[in-house]
Amino acid sequence: MPLLNENIEKQIRQVFEGLERTVKLVVFTQNGSGDLGAECEMCDDTRQLIEEVATLSSKISVEVLDISNDAPAAERYRVDKVPAVVVLGGEDQKDWGIRLYGIPSGFEFRSLIEDLLLAGTRKPDLKPETLRALSRLKKPVHIQVYVTPT
Repeated sequence: MPLLNENIEKQIRQVFEGLERTVKLVVFTQNGSGDLGAECEMCDDTRQLIEEVATLSSKISVEVLDISNDAPAAERYRVDKVPAVVVLGGEDQKDWGIRLYGIPSGFEFRSLIEDLLLAGTRKPDLKPETLRALSRLKKPVHIQVYVTPT
């Protein structure tokens, strides 16, 4: 059974018309074996949601990996929990450091769509003064944003 209804699909297709570059989503799941133990409760739904979203634009592709069986990829992308979605953008599949942990549904669904647009356009929705301040950074900065509906 699909997770997205026709109305939502139509709206997202319109939004994705703004994609200028390709976007690849690498979804990390877990099948219950390996070092992390029990099967991931939301992994199947996350994979299904990401695959449904990807069908709404020819510029979006998906790769599904198992965090235990594909440990080198998990290490390369610095993914240590599941479900996880890594957002890569452009023909060179640049890793912008965007990670989504947990199923991106509810309030988090908008974050997923905005992340796809960011990776697919390279146009951050930031004020000029913010961009100027960011340009003065001399070393990498690790930012984590936690979203919760409460």
